[in-house]
Amino acid sequence: MIKVELKDGSILEVEQGISILDVAKKISEGLARMAMVGKVDGEVKDLRFELNNDCKLEILTFDSIEGKKAYWHTSSHIMAQAVMRLFPDTKFAIGPAIDEGFYYDFDVENNFNDEDKEKIEAEMKKIIKEDLPIERFSLPKEEALKLMEGQPYKQELINDLPDGEEISFYKQGDFTDLCAGPHLMSTGKIKAVKLLSNSGAYWRGDEHNKMLQRIYAISFPKASELEEFLRLQQEARERDHRKIGKELKLFMTHKLVGSGLPIYLPNGATIRRLLERYIQDKELALGYNHVYTPSLANTELYKISGHWDHYKDDMFPIMKMDTEEMVLRPMNCPHHMLIYKNELHSYKDLPIKIGELAHDFRYENSGAVCGLERVRQMCQNDAHLFVTPEQIKEEVGNVLKLIVEVYQKDFGFPESAFKYRLSLRDKNNKEKYIDNDEMWETAENQLRAILKELNIEFYEAEGEAAFYGPKIDIQIKTALNHDITIPTCQLDFALPERFDLTYVGEDGKEHRPVVIHRAILGSSDRFMSFLIEETKGVFPTWLAPVQVKILPIADAHVEYAKKVRESLMLKGVRTKLDDRNEKIGYKIREAQLEKVPYMLIIGNKEVENNAVGVRSHKDGDIGAMSISEFEDKIQYEIKNYINN
Repeated sequence: MIKVELKDGSILEVEQGISILDVAKKISEGLARMAMVGKVDGEVKDLRFELNNDCKLEILTFDSIEGKKAYWHTSSHIMAQAVMRLFPDTKFAIGPAIDEGFYYDFDVENNFNDEDKEKIEAEMKKIIKEDLPIERFSLPKEEALKLMEGQPYKQELINDLPDGEEISFYKQGDFTDLCAGPHLMSTGKIKAVKLLSNSGAYWRGDEHNKMLQRIYAISFPKASELEEFLRLQQEARERDHRKIGKELKLFMTHKLVGSGLPIYLPNGATIRRLLERYIQDKELALGYNHVYTPSLANTELYKISGHWDHYKDDMFPIMKMDTEEMVLRPMNCPHHMLIYKNELHSYKDLPIKIGELAHDFRYENSGAVCGLERVRQMCQNDAHLFVTPEQIKEEVGNVLKLIVEVYQKDFGFPESAFKYRLSLRDKNNKEKYIDNDEMWETAENQLRAILKELNIEFYEAEGEAAFYGPKIDIQIKTALNHDITIPTCQLDFALPERFDLTYVGEDGKEHRPVVIHRAILGSSDRFMSFLIEETKGVFPTWLAPVQVKILPIADAHVEYAKKVRESLMLKGVRTKLDDRNEKIGYKIREAQLEKVPYMLIIGNKEVENNAVGVRSHKDGDIGAMSISEFEDKIQYEIKNYINN
């Protein structure tokens, strides 16, 4: 008998050689039905894997990342088997699971068309219905190469394996594939499948290699889960900030400018300007001092800060200028360290809060850049708080309060959408971080204690810290059910040491300050992409590029409409007049598509009564109001950041 320690810490005594699946059955028949794979002493294994020694065992279902990966990897083999049956001359490349679903790369004579994909999906459903058992076996190298005769990509992969490494295969019916696994027990475990798209893909991602045909797909244990996924996919297409940005004329890109370098058009520039003024006003009210620092710096600055050792691969190449080596900065904290160091400080001066809307640069690959979400030049809403050790708790608390005020009060995101993550270093990969165990223990314990004292629920994540210190990341659940990080608060004992920052304490001696790095909106670009997708481009009145559109019904009403526009603009309301000779219904539809918060319809009655007919993008026809009444209404919404 052997002892198996389960996830909850309980011990199960079982016979030696028992499979993971049979252990699952001993626990519960329901768990066995839902089980995808098992994790034995930290390694993911097939359910058919036999246990011969005492071990720790976790049964993984589709709800786990590893369970999904095995489910989708098995599905990719089913897709390859379907392609083999329909197109026998196909050469097979690779078919991994990805974050959402799976793909397989094929070398085929003709590109797959929609009809081909329908046939492949139908054949996949047949293979699933056949419920073919999936078997694993291994072969020595020569036999493996012989088995894969006629499959050059598989043979290349086999030849690339180190000598002595196990070469494993998985067989299901008439299809065998080179694969390390793990996989499900049979094809019948897959319940709902859908082919999503296809595209070209170079073998091994190298443009010098042959272009293959890649098919993306998804599968789920329940048809309802597939339906929900497809619904969210459609929702994602409707919310795509690149699509909305083009429709609302917010930003553009051009190949002559370059990848990852968006150009803000007037409407987008208005939103960005308002966001940046908004957060600066918030910071000024809280005692921040704003600065401007250069986007270039000597490489020596980043060698002192540690960025050169830990962040160089994400920086643009060196530019040599006379005797200096210059580089575009990836972040501006080193500049702020120098500003602090520029003069002497007493404990009475602290906290010192330095803020900046700073242009930073990241060396992103062309394939990684995406609209405003991931760019090569960004504008960071960055700040650094220089505090005494005694001030850490209060100032971290103030940062978290500001985040709540911005996101929940002013932008209206529900509290339920927020999770707090304590991001720690990976103790098993210390090369990624500044080497100072005592500093890391102190900083991590400080943030952990602060979160507990503030009664904030949080979870911990190893490997997510900045290279210089741990941080509190606020994870926001988006409308598409994704977790993203925008606001963050980081604790740093390292940079003050590296830059030899000091202040004179109450005892007359020099002491080392602590730095709190914090970002509220993150980068203007990424925050805008997030906001566009969350609102579908329907911005709150205070943020809309055009807040009011005046629509006269006929030429006779234009003069009065101009007076209304002038009055609104004097009150600071961004207003446009549509005096084209078009029908009023057409004008309304166009303004609705432009997502303008308010339309003012002007006809004979409005001119006679010195009024306006108010129509809301959200609520439709509101009715007649006096000009002053409407002005009071919209000014209140703008001043109080009303999310309409």
